Amino acid sequence: MDKTLDRRSTAVELLENMFDVEMRFLRSDSDRVDMLAGAFHAEVVVHEPQSLPYAGDWNGLDGIGALFHKMQEIWSDVAVEGLQASQSDDTVYMSCTLRLTARANGAVVVQPFAEVLRFKEGRLIEGTPFYYDTAEIATTLGSSVLAAETA
Repeated sequence: MDKTLDRRSTAVELLENMFDVEMRFLRSDSDRVDMLAGAFHAEVVVHEPQSLPYAGDWNGLDGIGALFHKMQEIWSDVAVEGLQASQSDDTVYMSCTLRLTARANGAVVVQPFAEVLRFKEGRLIEGTPFYYDTAEIATTLGSSVLAAETA
């Protein structure tokens, strides 16, 4: 068996599990962060860019749950198109086209997106997303959302 295909399959499986757990958590309308433990390590940290309304480091299952709820407040729809992934040891490199729909005004942002994800024991321990144009995202969300975040 080709090792490259085997590694790519593993990377996609890790991502699919992570997205599945996230979606089940959000659909449940629950604050039970233990639901996230199937894909997110207890010591997980996600580093969001400082220029977004959900900026900063989100730590642990409580932090990831809060991040997901915060993003759900801001975006009415998040779609991932053309997902590609590769893996080197415990790190997965993901790229896609991200389609974000702003809850406040219905505006849509479509742009390239990448993320470096590190896994431990099959669960995400660290994630660093790279948005193509955070200024476009901020403009699309409008000053009212950003002003509420800084208040």
